[in-house]
Amino acid sequence: MDAKDILTETSEALVDLDQDKVLETINKGLEAGLKPMDIIEKGLLPGINTVGDEFEQDIKFLPEMMSAAMIFQEAMAILQPKIEEQGGADRKVGTVVLGAVKGDLHTIGKDIVKILLKTSGFTVHDLGMDVGTFSFIDKAEEVNADIIAMSALLTTTLVNQRDLIEALEGQGKRDRFKVMVGGGAVTQSWADEIQADAYSDTAFSAAKAAKRLVGRG
Repeated sequence: MDAKDILTETSEALVDLDQDKVLETINKGLEAGLKPMDIIEKGLLPGINTVGDEFEQDIKFLPEMMSAAMIFQEAMAILQPKIEEQGGADRKVGTVVLGAVKGDLHTIGKDIVKILLKTSGFTVHDLGMDVGTFSFIDKAEEVNADIIAMSALLTTTLVNQRDLIEALEGQGKRDRFKVMVGGGAVTQSWADEIQADAYSDTAFSAAKAAKRLVGRG
């Protein structure tokens, strides 16, 4: 079985919520010499993205989304040490304060972004869900963060992303922190409108965007 077949099998097993198969194919890929980041980018992420698409289409439901996220985390428990062994996360790249904005109780996508940020070398302070504007700012100041990253899955909570940027401007701190936005309700046009520093529509692109923001991309 070649590398492409292994990655496809990994992705399909995740869509099928077959944890044993996912872990088996990951180990098979590592034995075949695949890079851990390639397994993530070309195997796990396509699978979790498909699960997300099926959730939006009412093909899969919340318990299945949660199951997929748990499988993803189990897979990362294998891959993270391999990345560290190979020097993929051997130095601190930057510090991120992360959370779902006020009124938003969705965390699955955010949790995957957190894993990939850590894999990329970031220190991540996850504030969880339903996070108020000034909680983001206070934490960012406390830990001397480089980036504030906010997710919003609901259109009704989008305004909270704009409120944070306006609060930073009002306090004279806008230049101190880079602001990233993402989540199901967010678009590039919205990010441009509120003058966010970066927008990402996938977990992997979020990690890449964060590295660019701190001059490491």
